[in-house]
Amino acid sequence: MNKKELARFKKILEERRDQIMIAADNSRDEGMGFDAADLPDEVDLATAETGQALNLRIRDRERVLLKKIDKALQKIVAGEFGVCEICEEPIGTKRLEARPVTDLCIRCKEDQEKVEKTFAE
Repeated sequence: MNKKELARFKKILEERRDQIMIAADNSRDEGMGFDAADLPDEVDLATAETGQALNLRIRDRERVLLKKIDKALQKIVAGEFGVCEICEEPIGTKRLEARPVTDLCIRCKEDQEKVEKTFAE
């Protein structure tokens, strides 16, 4: 992968990281809690609890994505970005464009998913 492509992926990853950090700051500023006394009935309370659970789930997914973004940025610095961690072959540019945090080529990812599917059955 050439320097221009690496710079483009680095910019994409950094922008996505910044977006996640801004969203996290906004959700923290808005507050995650609610006062049950402010909710007039059980339906309102259940709705508020469901909303809070959804927000926590989203924040957890974003935290995982941040770790993957940081790992991909470290790989760019180390000169390892775009190389499959299993077969060590280059990962296709189209795959990286669709999922820049990926660490597996499409073939190895499909193999991994097949194995996971057999364990799920």
